[in-house]
Amino acid sequence: MEILYLLIPLSVILVLVIVAALWWAVYRGQFESVEQEGERILRND
Repeated sequence: MEILYLLIPLSVILVLVIVAALWWAVYRGQFESVEQEGERILRND
């Protein structure tokens, strides 16, 4: 039962890190042209 005192705060911190990373990726424009990048590998240059 004492392990919950460690695991719950670590879980909250992990969720916050994941949300911050996702927010950073969206803010920096990583998801603006998802379809175009998928088609890029199929085109001949």
